[in-house]
Parts: sequence; structure tokens; C-alpha cells
Amino acid sequence: MVSAPPAAAPDVVPRRVPGNRDTAGLGVARAVGFVSPALLLIGLFLVFPAVWTIYIGLTNYELTGTASISPAFVGLGNFMEALDDALFGNALWLTLVFVIGSAVLGQNLLGFVLAWLLRGARPWLRRVVEGLVLLSWILPSVVVAYLWIAVLDRDGGTLGALLGSPGTAWLVEYPMASLIVFNTWRGTAFSMMLYSSALAAVPPSQLETARTVGASGWQTVRDVVFPHIRGHVLTNTLLISLWTANDFTPFLLTAGGPNHGSETLPVFIYQQAISSGRLGYAAAISFLLLLVNLVVAMLYLLLLRKRS
Repeated sequence: MVSAPPAAAPDVVPRRVPGNRDTAGLGVARAVGFVSPALLLIGLFLVFPAVWTIYIGLTNYELTGTASISPAFVGLGNFMEALDDALFGNALWLTLVFVIGSAVLGQNLLGFVLAWLLRGARPWLRRVVEGLVLLSWILPSVVVAYLWIAVLDRDGGTLGALLGSPGTAWLVEYPMASLIVFNTWRGTAFSMMLYSSALAAVPPSQLETARTVGASGWQTVRDVVFPHIRGHVLTNTLLISLWTANDFTPFLLTAGGPNHGSETLPVFIYQQAISSGRLGYAAAISFLLLLVNLVVAMLYLLLLRKRS
């Protein structure tokens, strides 16, 4: 007697629970337990200082004197004073020049050019160039500032000796140009590494096709390379712009001088907080700088969403 084959087991379809996003099965309590250390650190080192800065910016808090013990609430007085302060406007303008000159144009272009030229170089040459560029990035700011002061010194400076024009005070006569060149030289390494990684993802077949049809180097970059790395360009521009806008290293070279000629916003905030002792006013300007950073970040997100 031949027995009938066993009936096939019905397909078991897991029931989907509406609104259930706990794919790991941890539960709310365990999930909160896992992320609570990170949330605690973020709240302690990011949220609390930001809220405290906003609070101080609404008072006349000072470094010394009676206002340091019992500061008075002044509301938006510090913000209104900053908007009417010619020195604040000067610092804002110099910060914009510093960011566009050394980050948006300087580091972006030089980093891409280095990455583009090194992609077909010999391995030893590429390692040497990348090592030298990285060295300028990883050295401490104080060491780099001292080296550049020695290069740009009025008496016995390296640059003056090379150009045959000793006695030129580069940091006094051309302070912003000197800072832009300095920051471009120092920060190009990040852009170079990011663009090197981005260029490795460009299909070689498309580059070979562009070379076959006789496209120039600029046409290849514009029509073949840039569409593939546009997102990397936006990301790099955002990061180096924010870093440069908040960079305090220019103070080590010029201290904001001469006559506020190189006083970017971070240096201006330092001068108001430490030199003048006006912590409340400096905190208000710090909050305005934060708003500028948020506007730049939102613009980046808008461009990235438009690209998507």
C-alpha cells in the first residue's frame, strides 16, 4: 500500500505589526540604555554649553567687577549692540574673506588638483607628496604658526630672502593674504584625501572614453568627473568652511592686527571676552556665529537634497 505524500506545510508569513520599528528586538528600555551614555555626553559637552552661552549672551556678565558676581539681564541688548558695532561688521567681513579665500577656493582647488595629479603618479612619489601634505595638517597649531612667522618675518624671513626683498613685513602689510595662504597650505590635506577617495570611484572606462574622443583635461573634469563627485564637493566645502570660520589659529600669527586688519570672528570674540572682559557681549557674538554656521549647513543640505 502506497501512502500518500505528506501535505506541504503552509507558508508561514510573519505578521507585520503596524508601527513596530524595533527590528533588533531590544525593547524601549534596552534601547534607551544603549544610547543614554552618548546622549549624556552630547548633553554635557554640546547642549549645555550652547544653552549656557545663550543665557550669558542675554546678560551683562563680565570677567571682573560686580557684573561678574551678579550679572544683570539685558535681553537683546548685546545682540543689538553687535549689529551696530563697526568692529563686529569688520570681523564678519574678514571671516567671510578668510573662508572663501582659504577654504572654498584655496583648499578645495588645491586639494582637488593634488588628488587629480597624483592618481597616475608613481607610488613612491605619491606617498612622498601625501606625507608632506599630511605633515602640515597634523602638526600642532603652535608649531605651524611659529614656522610661518619665521617664514614671513620682516628681518631674516625665509620668504623675503627667497624673493630678494628683505625688510618686507608680510604679516603687517598683507595680513589677510598671509593668513589665506597659511590656512590653504595647512588645511589642504583633508581635501586632498577626500578627493582622492572620490576620484577612485569614477569609472575608468568613462575617463578612457573622454580621452579617446579628444576631450581636454578641463572638459573631462567638468563633464565626466564632476557629476560623480558632486556630493563629495558639497560635503568637503561644508566641512572646511565651518572649520575655517571657527578657526582660532590666525590669532597666533597676527593677534587680529594690525589695527583689526586680520581680526576674524573667533579672534574678535576672544578679544571681547578676555582682553575687554565682556563675557556677555562675547557670548552674544558667539551665538550669532552659531547662527551663521547653521545657515551654511542648511544651505548645504538644500543643495544636497536638490542633487538627490
